[in-house]
This record gives sequence, structure tokens and C-alpha cells, in this order.
Amino acid sequence: MQLENGYPNHANHEAVSVILKAIDRDVERGEDVLMFGFCAVLLSSTAAPIAPPIVLLPIVAIVFACTASWARFNYHKMAQKLLVAMQELKPRERALLQPLADVFIKNPMESLTDSFNPVKNLKRTYKSILGGILMNPLWMPIFYTMGIQMTEEKNLIELNRAIIGIEQQIAPYLELQEEQSDIPN
Repeated sequence: MQLENGYPNHANHEAVSVILKAIDRDVERGEDVLMFGFCAVLLSSTAAPIAPPIVLLPIVAIVFACTASWARFNYHKMAQKLLVAMQELKPRERALLQPLADVFIKNPMESLTDSFNPVKNLKRTYKSILGGILMNPLWMPIFYTMGIQMTEEKNLIELNRAIIGIEQQIAPYLELQEEQSDIPN
């Protein structure tokens, strides 16, 4: 039961668990997309005998750019859905989910125009130029978009840590609730 503009919300105390499962599913989806981008680079060498580097390497950079963009869109969507879901929760449940909201506040994602602007990301630009000089100039866009991919991956790792922390906090409570539901009346 996934909602378009928010995470599922139940009226009982399992709402935090349901929201955590839904956001964890979205984090896994983002990780899968980023992994596809990394696999494209690893598998690009298999097409090297067929396609010349002048064709193959820009395609790999485009795949990186597309996967990073999709992961960024997914990240923004998770933040919006969490905000909508938290508005409907009780203060105690909201306090449990606050570490997730803090991750989104601590790591706000800049717009894609800022991410892909080499002038606004001088460190990433410098690293990609250095990598292009050391390997091949056609690798510069790949290194640049790989930097964007790694930023997205770091944010998903932070979300996973927050989810694990919240799950560890509510696990004893959920176990107690399951034990109580197993006791016959």
C-alpha cells in the first residue's frame, strides 16, 4: 500500500514501522539504480572490441548521469513523502522518525543544474581533469558523473544508518506487541 505523495500511515502504533519499511524500500530502489550505473562502467570493457572509446565512454558517462539524476529525484521524493507522513503522526512517533528527517536536513540535495555545473563543483572538476590526464581525456565526464554518483551513495548510506538506528529503538516494543498478540484471551 504505497501512496503517491506520502508513506502509508496507520492509526495505531505500528505507523513508524510501516513508514520505515516503505522508506527502506525507496532507499533500496535508489541503491539499485546507482549500482546499475556502476555496473555500466564495469561492463563497458566487454563492448570495447565492438565500439571505439570515442563512442563507448560518452555512453557510459550518459548512463552515470541518468542514474545519478534518477537517484537524486528518488531522494527528493523520499524527503517529501516523509514530511507528509510525519505531519499525520503523534508527537512521540514523530520524535522516533526525527533522525530520518535530520538526515534530509543535514544533507540537502542541491539541484541537478548545480551538480552538473563544473564551475560550481571545482573540486570534482579538478579530480575529473586529473583523472582524464592520467588515463584518457574521454574519461573526464565519467569521473565527474562518478563523483555525483558517490555523493548520492553517501546520502543513501546515511539514510540506511538512520533507519537501522530507529529499527533498533522500536524492535523491543514490536517484539513485546507480537508476544501480547500471541497470548490467547
